[in-house]
Amino acid sequence: MLKACNIVSALDRAGAFQAPASSTDDTQDESMKDNIYVGFSNDKHGMTQLGRIVLDGWLFGFIPESEDCAGWAFGRMQMLMDKVQEEWDKYGNLPSRLPDELRQRHAELYTKAMELAKSKGWDPELGDDD
Repeated sequence: MLKACNIVSALDRAGAFQAPASSTDDTQDESMKDNIYVGFSNDKHGMTQLGRIVLDGWLFGFIPESEDCAGWAFGRMQMLMDKVQEEWDKYGNLPSRLPDELRQRHAELYTKAMELAKSKGWDPELGDDD
């Protein structure tokens, strides 16, 4: 039940359950357009909840790094989210509990992603909705 709530919450924050934003609405999360994920490369800054699901999909080998999930519908993103959550559950959702190889890969992926996100204006001090 918790997984379903987390997925619905992530999709809601991504704008899945809202009317499409008007061109003057800057508050809409741009990671989803017309119920299709724009992809990690086109995500607002990549550190959105869906962007992190892509990063973790790469981490655990569910998708190749060449796949940024552009054009994926909600259902497909939800299936990836389920796989990622199930894998994280094995490690208590803590990077420190990952095996050495995965922990190193996590650090590399997230360091690179955070540098890119900061160059796009992401502020790690702000909350998910900011």
